[in-house]
Amino acid sequence: MQTAQSLAQICGLPRLEARMLLEHVLQKSREWLLAHDTDPITPEQAASFLTLAAQRRQGTPMAYLVGVREFMGHQFEVSPDVLIPRPETELLVELVLNSCLGLSHPRVLDLGTGSGAVAISVALARPDAMVVASDQSAAALTVAQRNAQAQRARVQFWQGNWYEALPSEGQFDVIVSNPPYIAVSDVHLTQGDLRFEPRQALTEDADGLSALRIISAGAAAHLVPGGFLWLEHGFEQGAEVAAMLETAGFQQVQTFPDLAGLPRATGGTLRNL
Repeated sequence: MQTAQSLAQICGLPRLEARMLLEHVLQKSREWLLAHDTDPITPEQAASFLTLAAQRRQGTPMAYLVGVREFMGHQFEVSPDVLIPRPETELLVELVLNSCLGLSHPRVLDLGTGSGAVAISVALARPDAMVVASDQSAAALTVAQRNAQAQRARVQFWQGNWYEALPSEGQFDVIVSNPPYIAVSDVHLTQGDLRFEPRQALTEDADGLSALRIISAGAAAHLVPGGFLWLEHGFEQGAEVAAMLETAGFQQVQTFPDLAGLPRATGGTLRNL
């Protein structure tokens, strides 16, 4: 009879990854595993664990194997239909919340929401906000809606391509987006976790700037004067994104670094006409 301890020893994974998969398969906590790692495991549980371990050895991201990823202190469901939320994207949430300071019932639009991590985190931090989130992928929106329900977050979801998803123009105080910004020629698309994530959420099969251009150019029609636009981008794209925003009528344009100190998000306020 297999035990958690024996499976962890033979699976060929680092100890931490093996433990995470065991917690997922057994639906037990880390503390339980530490106290019961020599308890017998059913053949079905052992088979399930070894199947997941084999997928992990082939490179499948841990987040997809266990089905969740933490973001802003909340647990979000993830699947191969959505990008895996990353710590650097938490910067977007912080920038949105700072932009909403002093506003009562702020209106926030999240374009290309994916798992809904950004929109839901904003809604949880500002329950008074009207948060709208869009995505072109119906499968991604299904995941986002389940996350909103699980977190009891008030978010309106719309399907469509960028601003085309909105039922009407509307006016928002803040627009935020983590769009596809990897150039089609970037070798990172064939490496690591990116190999398994939805390609359309990573690249638009162009220079990595086309989505950023569309969002920048269309923002003015959907923002109140003085409203904010915040965009995540690649660490080498900050200057180009800043120039886009200035051309689109934004002022006080700034680029902020992520936790690694890399330029990661650029935004500004819509100039009053």
